[in-house]
Amino acid sequence: MQLDALVRELGLEVRCAGEKLGREVRGGYVGDLLSDVMANSKEGDIWITRQVHQNIVAVASLKELAGIILIQGSEPAPDTKAKAEAEGIPILVTELPAFEIVGRIYQLIKP
Repeated sequence: MQLDALVRELGLEVRCAGEKLGREVRGGYVGDLLSDVMANSKEGDIWITRQVHQNIVAVASLKELAGIILIQGSEPAPDTKAKAEAEGIPILVTELPAFEIVGRIYQLIKP
C-alpha cells in the first residue's frame, strides 16, 4: 500500500515531505528506542513513535523507512521538520495511541 493511501484511510495529518507520499509501505515498526529501531526495522516500514527530536529523521533515512507517524498528538520539533524536509522523510501525526493506529495499519496492509 502506498503511504498516501494510508494517510487518506487513517486521516493522518502530513507535517512535512508531503511530496514523498508515493512511497510503498511494506510493513511497520513501533518503538521509541532509536537503537531498537535501527536494529529491527526494515526498509519500507512505517515507523510509529512518540519521539519528536531530529534523530528520528536520521534513523528513518538510514533504514530507508517509508515515513514516521507520531502518535497521541505529538508534533515534530521545528528542527525535526526542517531535517525531514531536507531528507525527504514524511512525518505524519495522529491523535490515536500506538496500539490503535498499529491495529488499523495492520488491517490495511496485512497480506
